[in-house]
Amino acid sequence: MSGLEEAVSASATPAAASAALRKIHAERARRAYERAAAACRHAGVAQGDAQLVPTSPVGRAAGALRLSAGSIAALASNEPDPAADARCARNAAAAAALAAQVAAARDAEAKTGTTTADTGAVTASVSALRAALAASQAAAAAATATARGRDASLNAAADEAERRAAAAARAAGWVSQGTGA
Repeated sequence: MSGLEEAVSASATPAAASAALRKIHAERARRAYERAAAACRHAGVAQGDAQLVPTSPVGRAAGALRLSAGSIAALASNEPDPAADARCARNAAAAAALAAQVAAARDAEAKTGTTTADTGAVTASVSALRAALAASQAAAAAATATARGRDASLNAAADEAERRAAAAARAAGWVSQGTGA
């Protein structure tokens, strides 16, 4: 159990527990958003590519990134609500999964018919995509109606999946080594 989760379980008041849970969810949301933004940059997806009614993976990824940014910004202005905060982290992880799909497809297109070294890059991209999907699923589990963002084991699993997704994104070259994602 992490120090923050211990603080949540040992909190004397519901407000203190909600504030501690907000830190957990907000940090996971921020890391997922940074990973999504980096994957979009890698794939050449810009904010301007967002579509009101997305008709392409690029439009969906750009739109999800924009919506995630707004959701994360709203975290700072609202009272802590573990269920809503967990949904924000889930949405950021979903945006990162969409961005990973676009980045992996771009890498596969760019490397088709090239050298063995490039095949390794495609393999790293596929691994990063799988890790992003796993992080999205773990974040969704932590945000379920029954967990309501309060289940310590689901939060820990989502945090670990996010760490693995960030490491895989770095290995694929989507995220630079110096960033927190």
